[in-house]
Amino acid sequence: MARFRGRSQVYSFGGKERKRRRRWLWIPVLCIVLGIGWCLYALAEIGSVDRNPAAAETSVSAEPADVGIVLGASMWGDEPSPGLRERLELALRGYKAGKFRVFLLTGGLDRPDYRYTEAEGMANYLKANGVPESDMLLENKATSTYENLKFSRDIMEENGYRSALIITHTYHGNRAYEIAKTLDYDNPRLSLIETQVLKPFQTTIREVLAYTKWKLDQAAIAFGWK
Repeated sequence: MARFRGRSQVYSFGGKERKRRRRWLWIPVLCIVLGIGWCLYALAEIGSVDRNPAAAETSVSAEPADVGIVLGASMWGDEPSPGLRERLELALRGYKAGKFRVFLLTGGLDRPDYRYTEAEGMANYLKANGVPESDMLLENKATSTYENLKFSRDIMEENGYRSALIITHTYHGNRAYEIAKTLDYDNPRLSLIETQVLKPFQTTIREVLAYTKWKLDQAAIAFGWK
């Protein structure tokens, strides 16, 4: 009898261990499901910018904005990268079409050994394409989209400007718009270009991560932590 009870106890103990392991198994499964769900949500938000009424194409008859904010992207040495040149060419077309009056170029120094900030590199490119310096304002400190728009808003207030056309890539549009609204921009509009030079997969992954970080920052702002 004693031997039988001992085996029963061992068997019961093993069963409890298996049940305990099964109870904890749902945690990583839930994390995976939530992670996939969030990625799908972020992709849907990133891809829905065409339905955003702030897109400039839906506001052709609108009054010209005071400034066209060109959001910075990487420099390649002394020259704007191909992706940044896409934004600049879009901005030039908008400027010539009268969609805004003054360029507001925003972006800090990519690397300590570079001669120009992103804003300065953009200004050099625009000057080479016939834009007078009097039609350009530079913001040389920003290192993120949030800082781009925060510091640009401060420059707008200093110069008495109120309306803004935000110029960037399509994949970046909704995040830029959400940040602008959080920063209390007055009816910001978007001018967007679909990239022909950036790699789609890498760009999408990077934007999903950036959008995730932004939503965390947005929550921190709402609670007064940022």
